[in-house]
Amino acid sequence: MGTDDRTPASEPAGEAPPATGPEPQQSRRFPVFTRDTARPEGGGRAAPGDAPAPARQWPMLVVATGVLVGLLVSLGSFRGGALTIGLTVLGAGLLRWWLPSVGMLAVRSRFTDVATYGVLGAGITLLAMMSQPDPWLNIPILDDIVHFVID
Repeated sequence: MGTDDRTPASEPAGEAPPATGPEPQQSRRFPVFTRDTARPEGGGRAAPGDAPAPARQWPMLVVATGVLVGLLVSLGSFRGGALTIGLTVLGAGLLRWWLPSVGMLAVRSRFTDVATYGVLGAGITLLAMMSQPDPWLNIPILDDIVHFVID
């Protein structure tokens, strides 16, 4: 015969010997059906588990308190309240970038959260500085865009 049959006597003929090499890699594709959602990186507790509940989420409480203070300030001074809110959202982006765990302040990946908080905070701050009357900041291109859209 031209083939070399080297099957041990304990194995029946025609069956392949058991694989002894490395196991096949799992697919890197996302599953068709998702059974659970993954916690975003940095989404763990910001304080140890034995700390009281509010202390475990202190970054979110700091941001929520800052926004609440900004809303209260805006009752008296719109520009001051909007600046407070904008700077608080920028601070949320800094906390998300700087701290390893920020609790519920982590919504998506770190990059996406920092970019989102940064763009929103900068936008709110710029709008507060450009609000009428007597704007602190004048950007001519934005005036042209507003006039083009409204007129």
